[in-house]
Amino acid sequence: MNRLRRLDRLFQRDPVFFVTACTADRRSLLDRPSVKRCVDQFGERGTERGAFLGRFVLMPDHLHLFVAFGDQGPNLSMWMKSLKNSISKVLREEGVPAPHWQKGFMDHVLRSEESYAEKWEYVRRNPERAGLVEGPEDWPWQGEPVKLRV
Repeated sequence: MNRLRRLDRLFQRDPVFFVTACTADRRSLLDRPSVKRCVDQFGERGTERGAFLGRFVLMPDHLHLFVAFGDQGPNLSMWMKSLKNSISKVLREEGVPAPHWQKGFMDHVLRSEESYAEKWEYVRRNPERAGLVEGPEDWPWQGEPVKLRV
């Protein structure tokens, strides 16, 4: 199936993206302390380069996150490639054989604060809906390196 080409430009200042990326063959790879640490550190370091990682949830076989970029920041595709590479490096160090990721990722530009709140409510309840925890606050594989404003 052919995918639509990603837009080169957005006519919205500093948009917030909602992103989903899946592991290769939907393997359970992401619900581990080393990956959470990697994503937290990636988000904290990104602010120096104009990339602002907001809330995220790591499910065993996929991740959801919210990210925004400043004027001098990278584009979404470059940033996601770098994030996936960083996580893959951690997984390789733990002896997890590649491939780790499905090709590409899905993204959506948030249009309002309401959209952000709705998406976050859906994302944070993922572990609960999957039967992994009693409530969303019990899931340890989530974070918010930067508070984003939509």
